[in-house]
Amino acid sequence: MAGVRRDGSLMREKGGHSLRGSRIAAAVAIGVLLGCVCAFAFPNGFFSPAPSMRNRRLSKSDLEIGSLSCESSEKISMLKTDIMGLTEKNAELKKQVRDLTEKLRLVEQGKGHAQEQYVVSDKQPKAGPFGTVKSLRTLPTVLPDESVNPRLAKLLEKVAVRKELIVALANSNVQSMLEVWYTSIKKVGIPNYLVVALDDGIANLCQSNSVPFYKRDPNEGIDSVAKTGTNHAVSGLKFRILREFLQLGYSILLSDVDIVYLQNPFDHLHRDSDVESMSDGHNNMTAYGYNDVFDEPAMGWARYAHTMRIWVYNSGFFYIRPTIPSIELLDRVAERLSRPPPAWDQAVFNEELFFPSHPGYVGLHAAKRTLDMYLFMNSKVLFKTVRKDANLKKLMPVIVHVNYHPDKLPRMKAVVEFYVNGKKDALDPFPDGSDW
Repeated sequence: MAGVRRDGSLMREKGGHSLRGSRIAAAVAIGVLLGCVCAFAFPNGFFSPAPSMRNRRLSKSDLEIGSLSCESSEKISMLKTDIMGLTEKNAELKKQVRDLTEKLRLVEQGKGHAQEQYVVSDKQPKAGPFGTVKSLRTLPTVLPDESVNPRLAKLLEKVAVRKELIVALANSNVQSMLEVWYTSIKKVGIPNYLVVALDDGIANLCQSNSVPFYKRDPNEGIDSVAKTGTNHAVSGLKFRILREFLQLGYSILLSDVDIVYLQNPFDHLHRDSDVESMSDGHNNMTAYGYNDVFDEPAMGWARYAHTMRIWVYNSGFFYIRPTIPSIELLDRVAERLSRPPPAWDQAVFNEELFFPSHPGYVGLHAAKRTLDMYLFMNSKVLFKTVRKDANLKKLMPVIVHVNYHPDKLPRMKAVVEFYVNGKKDALDPFPDGSDW
């Protein structure tokens, strides 16, 4: 009986397991079926947002992107403006730094100038035997600075020979003399010369006659004098204009236009001084200096006082090297001519060049040389002395400067006739001096 009961309970357990398995299988099948139906009926899911919500969300996103894009463009524009402003400020600051550096350099040179008269190198030299001691004749040239005037620097590279050239300033008031001037230069074959054209008329004249010229950038202060000024007013400009040439490292033979060239002047320069100039003197004493005795009888035993005299250098023809004393000379003369009372540029030029240091005044430490008065001849020497002397008439000057006479053009033409064309009586019609 016990065995029968065990078999029966086993059969009931098997039947219960089978029923539960079929129910689970049926539930799984129903679930899969419902899942397929739902997937087909609701492809976007039960909780997907409505189309209007999706559109609103997309539209808002687009607006945000558009807004960001506009803001970025504005910021870029603002940054570009800021960069341009900073670039301009940077350029201005650089210019100020250059100017201050130049001023500092000049101050330092001024402070050390006295010491440099004694110490010219790292080693202090010993004095040699009697009669053998020679001081330095020339100072070193400045370091060229092309940033001063890049356009002029490029022009001078083409025109100059061995860093030297003749320079003349001219406006239309002196056109006729300028034509004689550059014709004589071409005749001699001098290649290194330049006209600083102070107005369009002179620029056009030079261009049409293959004459090297330089037209300055506009400058109201200079141009007003340059275009309408008298000869003396124009002469005062040259000291300001020449400074740039020296800063660029060039030695300049400054020339007025009332000059006839008969030889190449660069073959007759010494180049041992800051300034070499022709003289207004008319003989050895006046041109090169002399001991002039001043007599004051009231002083009794001490009635005679000795004075050193020399006739002035001509500021219309001088050779100037690019040294610090030379540039200081130009600065001093230009500064004095720019303020009242009115002054003659030649007088100021000589005062600054010759006056020594004294209480309340520091003199210019510049070396100077007087050029040979028969080679670099003024018109007083020519018309008062040379034309009347048979031996002196045989000499060939380097230049003749018609500085003593107001009838400049006819005398210039007569000089050409006498020295170039061989007309022996070409100088005879003119008086020694001028007719008032």
